[in-house]
Amino acid sequence: MEKSYKEYLHDITTFIFDVDGVLTDGKLHITTEGQMHRTMNVKDGYAIKAALDAGYNICIISGGTDEGVRSRLQKLGISDVALGAHNKMEHLEVYLKDKQIAPENILYMGDDIPDYPVMQFAGLPCCPQDAVKEIKDISKYISHKNGGKGCVRDVIEQVLKVQGNWMKNIDAAAH
Repeated sequence: MEKSYKEYLHDITTFIFDVDGVLTDGKLHITTEGQMHRTMNVKDGYAIKAALDAGYNICIISGGTDEGVRSRLQKLGISDVALGAHNKMEHLEVYLKDKQIAPENILYMGDDIPDYPVMQFAGLPCCPQDAVKEIKDISKYISHKNGGKGCVRDVIEQVLKVQGNWMKNIDAAAH
């Protein structure tokens, strides 16, 4: 019998995310000057900061090359950002070796075919509700949220809650 995705949540120490279609809704708004604008969800950003503050590893591996994306992610505190990563497995293998992380400790969220090899390798492959069929077929968890609409918050919050780390660092005086 196949394990429930919830049984994998206890082993997660590392979150790895794609950008377009996961942290963003996959839509590009292109200006007349040719600049591309993406939209990210602030609730995803909060969850990322909460995970980092709780000691989890977060890595971004994306084929996109927009330095504005890198800037936003670094402002959230993510130092492991691989942009222009057309061979995502190559970046993943280096990252895991450098950080000494086992595949079963990884939650990877992707939404399209370039994520397929990495998702097959990860302990807990996940995707947004609006991912392509091939990615949904290999995901152990499909979020009820679409890309850029809170799917990252969804998976981070579930892991942190199961491990007793959600809202752990909230200052009680602030309430």
